[in-house]
Order: sequence, then structure tokens, then C-alpha cells
Amino acid sequence: MIFCGINPGIRAASTGRHFAGRGNRFWRVVHLAGFTPEELRPDDDRTFLHYECGLTTAVMRPTARADELSREEIKAAASAFERKIERYEPRFIAFLGKMAISGMSGKRDIQWGLQPETFGGARAWVLPNPSGLNRAYSLDALVIAYRELRVAIASPSSDRKHDELVRAP
Repeated sequence: MIFCGINPGIRAASTGRHFAGRGNRFWRVVHLAGFTPEELRPDDDRTFLHYECGLTTAVMRPTARADELSREEIKAAASAFERKIERYEPRFIAFLGKMAISGMSGKRDIQWGLQPETFGGARAWVLPNPSGLNRAYSLDALVIAYRELRVAIASPSSDRKHDELVRAP
């Protein structure tokens, strides 16, 4: 399982730690959704690997706000990013927000949750961005969305569905 942010925030870039911004709710949400037994801190982001979860960003350039990235910049990152996912072979990739997957795929009508197409061979999900700037989603709403992914990952049928998607023409 890999969680994919859009790009590093300024604080994450300066500390070298994912989701390090004061207002970011990522660590609290993944804990409450059941991905970790305790709430990790940004300084513990490498510990996330012990729970079979990884972290990455679609675009490497840090910005104060994701909307500072252009669609062209996101599209230009798509090919290398997809090869990265193919190389590490996660079963699932969760895009945090619609911006990155929309920009990379060129599709504007992205739905929340499981996507009809894989990304780099991984089952793709789109979850609400946990950024403190995303006020459209309460903590409870984020936890519900992330928990849905956690339940799907734990489901024995998820491997069969993944295999069928990968083999499909």
C-alpha cells in the first residue's frame, strides 16, 4: 500500500518528513482508520513501512500550496511516476486528492474511492486530501473514507480482483 500526496509542502521539504505541516491531518487519520496501532508523528514516517504502508509524492517540487503546480508540470511527471509504482509493485496506491491522478491521466471526472483502471499495476484509490487547507472534509469524514480503503485491502477478494484487473486486456 502506498499513499501518494500531490507534492511536498514547504515544511515537509525542509524537514525531509512526509505530512509535516502543522495542519495536516494525515497521521491522525491513518491511525484512526486502522492503518497503524498508534498515531505516528512526521519524525516517525519511516516507521510507516513496518505497517506495509509507504509514502510518496506525484511531483517532487515543493510548494506552499498544491495549486501552485501547473497541469503541465503534473502531466510531465506522470511517466516517471508510473514507472516508479511499477518498480515497487504496491498492491494499492491511494492518491490523496484528485489533482495528481486527474493531471496525470488527463481525466477530469475522477470519482472518490476505487478507480476503474490500475495505475502502474496497482489498484488505484482516490481519497480526500488530509491537508488542513481541505476544509470540505471533517476529521470524521476523512477517517470513514480511509477506513473504506483499509477494509478493502484486508478483504481476501481484493487480491482476486487485482489479478483480474491486471490480466484484463
